[in-house]
Amino acid sequence: MQPHDLIEAWLKQLQASGYRITEPRRAIVELMATTTHALSPIEVYDSGRRDYPRLGLVTVYRTLERLEELGLVQRVHMPDGCHRYLRATQGHQHLLLCTRCGQVEMFAGDDLNALTERVEQSTGYRVKDHWLQLFGLCPRCNS
Repeated sequence: MQPHDLIEAWLKQLQASGYRITEPRRAIVELMATTTHALSPIEVYDSGRRDYPRLGLVTVYRTLERLEELGLVQRVHMPDGCHRYLRATQGHQHLLLCTRCGQVEMFAGDDLNALTERVEQSTGYRVKDHWLQLFGLCPRCNS
């Protein structure tokens, strides 16, 4: 899906959920639908205020929460205890997150099936899904 189409689809879902589409909310949606980085609410706020100086931090938090409820963004827990948001994807995920710049990369990890089976056997749990996050420095920040 092209970025413009994705943004419009998100705006329709947001509106259908009862949210009025304002210019600041549109800016939040445009940013979150197109970024390749996991962003903190403050980073979203700072970016949005460049174009919409009256954007409020409460609007950012509420919009991110609603986008998360709609399954459009997901919250990523960082090692420092804070969280960031990124565009959601379907199914199980394996993420590499740069702790310096917030860059996010998805990576294949189908070899986790053996680990999942061992965990099920040793705990009695039936694993239905998983989400793996690895933290470090991206190649750009590492150089």
